[in-house]
Amino acid sequence: MITALFGGTFDPVHLGHTNAVRSLLESEISPHRVIIMPAFVNPFKAGINTESRADCGQRLEMCRLAFEKLPRCQVSDYEIKKGSISYTSDTLRHLKTTYPDDDLVLTVGSDSLATLPTWNRADYIIKTARIAAVSRSEEESHKLKDYSEAVKAMGGRVTIIKALPFDISSTEIREKIVNNQDISCYVDENVVQYIVSESIYKSGDK
Repeated sequence: MITALFGGTFDPVHLGHTNAVRSLLESEISPHRVIIMPAFVNPFKAGINTESRADCGQRLEMCRLAFEKLPRCQVSDYEIKKGSISYTSDTLRHLKTTYPDDDLVLTVGSDSLATLPTWNRADYIIKTARIAAVSRSEEESHKLKDYSEAVKAMGGRVTIIKALPFDISSTEIREKIVNNQDISCYVDENVVQYIVSESIYKSGDK
């Protein structure tokens, strides 16, 4: 069995995220399950002003709405329930305990692959999980090939997976929401409805 981890802040979750997981499911890796893991606090975003952002429960629910249509996907509240900075090494250790006989796969984007050798217990991460690096453009594919060399030099295994192009960030989507701009081409319809019904990202709009 193959279990893949796909983590992130998901603030909000968008089609770039679901496209990445869909591509992972259809790839040569073809995991038996994908664990969607919203972070409590991303260690690279600790200390950032969180005004006008979704809380943990809202991000968790948005993930459930976004991924419910995809097969083999499970949204986990493990990192949120921990209530502390979310280190990937700790989460992989948890998954290794939960699924001791499974092969683990860590799914990352280009920015994450570039910095992975500097992560907390990077040696453990690279030893424990195969890396699935998702590319959203040809330019990104070339960068991923370069970044993967550093991981391979540490003994890691990297597979590059091509996903549909997506060139907007969660930060830009939040700005569009605050400015009352349409986000339906970037975010799942059910997630859009939830954002509107809960007035998420509007509290800091003056």
